[in-house]
Amino acid sequence: MAKKQPRFKTETHEAEWWAKNQNLIADRFEQAKATGKLGKGTVARVARERAKPERHQRSQSGWRKTNLTRARTLATEKVLRYQTYLKMLLHQALNLEEKRAGRR
Repeated sequence: MAKKQPRFKTETHEAEWWAKNQNLIADRFEQAKATGKLGKGTVARVARERAKPERHQRSQSGWRKTNLTRARTLATEKVLRYQTYLKMLLHQALNLEEKRAGRR
């Protein structure tokens, strides 16, 4: 791990650095994975989820992990926390059901 990520003057310089150093980044990830030093970020969570058998995973609420993974992915795309995204979806679904039932 000799090479450090430098400070960048522009986004273009940063993009170029990341593009040129993909092998370095992949090597560091593999080293961290092998030594159990992955953090709690998205990459670490996805790696842990992929390593586990899918069919027996359930959260405390009884949702399949695949549903939570889908929600996390969609929330990330919308730059939201997944809990906030789930509350938003629930609110939208309840409003829709009330409209269908003629309550709104």
